[in-house]
Amino acid sequence: MKVLEFHGSRDEDCLRLSFDGAFNPQAARESELEPLLQALEEYADGWMPDVVKGKRQRKYSRAAVWKSLEEARGERTTSIGLYRTKWPVLDMSLWHSLPPLPPELNLTVKVKPLSSFAETERCRKFVEMVRAWASRYPVAHIQAHSSDDAELAGSPRFGRDQQTSIRDGFDKIYEVFWLNVFGPKLVESVGRERMLSTPAWRVEELPNGSVLLVTRPTAADFASEEARLAQARAHCHLRPDLDYDTVLRTLRERSSMLALVEPHFHPDVAPFLSRVVDRIASHERQRKITELNAYRPPEPEEWRPADSALPPDVADPERTREHYSYLAEHLVALLHTKVPSVFKETPESLTDVDYQFWREEFPRVFERQRIDAHAVPAIGAYLGEVLVRNLGGTWIPRQKLEEAQVLVGSRVWFPFVRAHHYMRSCQSLLDHSLTQLYRTAERHRG
Repeated sequence: MKVLEFHGSRDEDCLRLSFDGAFNPQAARESELEPLLQALEEYADGWMPDVVKGKRQRKYSRAAVWKSLEEARGERTTSIGLYRTKWPVLDMSLWHSLPPLPPELNLTVKVKPLSSFAETERCRKFVEMVRAWASRYPVAHIQAHSSDDAELAGSPRFGRDQQTSIRDGFDKIYEVFWLNVFGPKLVESVGRERMLSTPAWRVEELPNGSVLLVTRPTAADFASEEARLAQARAHCHLRPDLDYDTVLRTLRERSSMLALVEPHFHPDVAPFLSRVVDRIASHERQRKITELNAYRPPEPEEWRPADSALPPDVADPERTREHYSYLAEHLVALLHTKVPSVFKETPESLTDVDYQFWREEFPRVFERQRIDAHAVPAIGAYLGEVLVRNLGGTWIPRQKLEEAQVLVGSRVWFPFVRAHHYMRSCQSLLDHSLTQLYRTAERHRG
């Protein structure tokens, strides 16, 4: 059973449910958690887990859940993961504390893509599942919403430091999400009558004193104008100290931040920047695309006209060229596991190298002395070899590495100088990318 990978190379928005509750520690675990699984099995419309994972992976069944919880048992807690082998993708965790700790029960459900919850009936069943859980278990707070929008809202800290946010939890109405369950303490702090009169699609008092509040029928269109108006009305009703216009403006700004932006990157670095934005967290990606659409890398300066090339000044040019090839192999040895294409010495492999160094924040993480002594010569030699292999270039060897050139058409290029500029900082990986120099050399080859 191969589960679908939730945290892949490209982050994507999802519906995220956070459930903070409690259970009866005196009852047998199976009888206490049976209602939770019953509601999951009844209402998980199209996203029901089919794999349970504790210390090992099993096909979903209630017996598999009990077995996995037992084998994953630690001194203080036990937790399992529940996943899917078919689309949509699920990342679900079930966690509870063990005596003598307070009897906490926590659930996190993440389903992507968020568009899976564009249908009214699927969303209705999701709400019914949460209602069943919140009616059965004492809860402090439950929320379900776009993960990206919740991130922009500051959840779960809402501007507090980590220690304070862990200590106090959701102790006041910081935000109103698509689906909310407010525990009895929150209800009383707002006022039960006020909470039950909230203008929302569904407001229901549960048997244990909690209140279920859903702003609108569907979750996927959270960023629409209609959804934002409903969200602002509910929030300001529950928090009369807030200014409605300010709240609505903030919500609209968040919608704008998440609105899809078409990439229009500078063509010389587009392959590299496309990889960069795929790595950005999904709630920040559209802003990053906007930023990189406007980005123009500096024109490469590491060249001279061919008629101004420095002549060879080594006794054995062929042996020096072999040395450059040997240096290039150092980069292959460094990156071959993470960047298999590095063996090929192609333009595409240069982009893969650019991306890997950017992803690792290589110039920041590693010692400057080691970068200059080892990485820069290897990168420069590799870049030169790619120019030779793919653009018909010719090495013009020099005693000093920084003076070594590759003749391509009417220009000579200084790959070791480029490598030196490239490794100055993380920003330099963008400003002096190997991809850009290759594209520029290719364009001027004729």
